[in-house]
Amino acid sequence: MDGLLSVSYGTVFWATVAFLVVAFLLKKMAWGPILKSLEERSQGIENALNEAERARQEMSKLQAGNEQLLREARDERDRILVEAKALKDSIVSEARNKANEESTRIIEAARTEIDNQKKAAITELKNQVATLSVDIAEKLTREKLSDSEKQKALNESLIAEIRSN
Repeated sequence: MDGLLSVSYGTVFWATVAFLVVAFLLKKMAWGPILKSLEERSQGIENALNEAERARQEMSKLQAGNEQLLREARDERDRILVEAKALKDSIVSEARNKANEESTRIIEAARTEIDNQKKAAITELKNQVATLSVDIAEKLTREKLSDSEKQKALNESLIAEIRSN
C-alpha cells in the first residue's frame, strides 16, 4: 500500500508538465477567446448603455422641443383668435355703421319725398281753391254787377275798406 501513497518525483514532474501544457493550450485555445468574447460583450453592453443614455438625452431634448413648439402653437392660436375677434368686431361695427347710415339715408329720402308730395298736394289744393274762389267770385260778381245799384254799393264799400286799411 505504500506504493499508492508514495510520491514519485518522475510522476510529479510529468504531471506538472502535463498540467502546464494543458494550461498553456487552454490559455491559447480557450482562455484567450473566452476573455476576448467577455471583453467584447462588456464593451457592447457599455456601448448599449451609452447609446441608451444618448437616446434618453435626445428624447429629453425632443420632449423639451415639443413642449416649446406646443407653447408656440398655443400662443399663435391665441393670437389668431384675438385677431379674429378684433376683425369680427370691426366688421360687425362697420356693418352696423353702414346699416345706420343707409337707414338714415332712406329715412331722409322718405322725408324729402313726403315733403315734396305734401308741397305738391298743397299746391294742387291751392290751385283748386283758387279756381273755386275765382268761379265763386265770378258768379257773385255777375249777380251783383247785373244791377247798377248793387254795383255802386259794392264800389263804395270797397273804397271805404281800402281807405280804412
